[in-house]
Amino acid sequence: MKAKQKINIVWLKRDIRSQDHLPLHLAEQRSLPYLIIFLFEPSIISHPNTSLRHLQFQYHSILQLNKKLQAQGRRAEIFFTEALSALGDIQEQYEIEEIFSYQESGIQRTYDRDKAVAKYCTANNIQWHQCQRDGIVRGIKNRCGWDKQWFAAICAPMVKNEYSPLKSVTIENRFPLPGDLLVQLQRYPASFQPAGEDFAWKYLHSFVSERGKNYSKHISKPLESRVSCGRISPYLSWGNISIKQAYQFVTESTKNKGNKFPYQNFLTRLKWHCHFIQKFEVECSYETQCINAGYELLEHPENQEYISAWKQGETGFPLVDACMKCLMETGWINFRMRAMLVSVFCHHLYQDWRHGTYHLAQMFLDYEPGIHYPQFQMQAGTTGINTIRMYNPVKQSQEHDPEGIFIKKWLPQLQNVPTAFIHEPHKMSLMEQEICGVIIGKDYPAPVVDINEAGKVARKNIWGHRSHEAVRQENKRILFTHTKRKEEDAQP
Repeated sequence: MKAKQKINIVWLKRDIRSQDHLPLHLAEQRSLPYLIIFLFEPSIISHPNTSLRHLQFQYHSILQLNKKLQAQGRRAEIFFTEALSALGDIQEQYEIEEIFSYQESGIQRTYDRDKAVAKYCTANNIQWHQCQRDGIVRGIKNRCGWDKQWFAAICAPMVKNEYSPLKSVTIENRFPLPGDLLVQLQRYPASFQPAGEDFAWKYLHSFVSERGKNYSKHISKPLESRVSCGRISPYLSWGNISIKQAYQFVTESTKNKGNKFPYQNFLTRLKWHCHFIQKFEVECSYETQCINAGYELLEHPENQEYISAWKQGETGFPLVDACMKCLMETGWINFRMRAMLVSVFCHHLYQDWRHGTYHLAQMFLDYEPGIHYPQFQMQAGTTGINTIRMYNPVKQSQEHDPEGIFIKKWLPQLQNVPTAFIHEPHKMSLMEQEICGVIIGKDYPAPVVDINEAGKVARKNIWGHRSHEAVRQENKRILFTHTKRKEEDAQP
């Protein structure tokens, strides 16, 4: 029997780019030919945190990567099957010697998948090399020394990838994308940021050259932030660009600028990006359980009417609804508005955070598990160690969209509402509503709750629960695990 040809595999996950890519670099250094694979795994994409827009972004990122690789006869082969099935299929045709990939700080489901792959590799004498991603460290028990390690990783020289021609290796893919799914993936909405490595760099270049000068000034504004923010979050989430690339490029490009403050502010947020992913790497239970177990004791009566109104952007609070409509259409809103959406859901509507977290995960084009779940819980007030931020949507509207320009863009039925009422249109008289052409309760919903009364109730319940003994005990564990403070210094 003829021996099968030996090959190596590069398994792309959330790292769809051609440069600063260590697994691809390591594969090039080996003597064996290698194949690049990308998997759409049914068990992963069926999870409620995933939406079509995520898959579309990944698919079009792969298409752009393949254009870059085609000169060398290379491409990322897309499989629609589970990881073990894909590897088994390749193993039938070749003998896999090594697999190269980045570590994935994902949900429990992807972690379980990776453990199964590791077991498969051991059983088949395959070496699996998992490279560190963006300074995230696997296996640490607390954050002591993490900051220094992160800076060292981010400031290290970037990988300069070069590609040799692919020779004598062809793969018969028995798990191609189903035709109906392929059609959906190809229909990428023009309202989303375009996917791929080239567009990541276009956004970063324009941010440094012009857009970023108002970064700090406009960061909380729902309208202006769409221009002045970096807008590279989808590209970081799906790995079209690495944190190291972004950090070093912005640092180098702005060192001679007169006003460095906005860019330093941006660089700080790149570190925060990794800070939250590191939290999730240590405890991925953030996805499904209150990170402070004491908050599991705080009951939130489920109200499907409130949940539906929030998801559809029909709460009767214009800024909340405009943000949700914008998010549904474009996949992006700024951080302050994200925090407000969570705050209103968990505080004023007083719903369990778990009833809203997957909806926003699906809506965010830049969905990153390591940021999404820790941030959601922080805004929901279930950590016990963070200040509870209760964002009044009327006050936020008045401060950050005073003329209602953003609101009117996404809620055209309020187009003729005067500025004096745009933040609370339900306060107009019936005659004023008729003049504006919008009847509250018919053309636009009345508020689902009294915002002031609901806020009082939420403050009493949530703040009051902070003193619960179960919460206080959990605070000590959380502070020791996720901060640089020593356990004996931790205070509830």
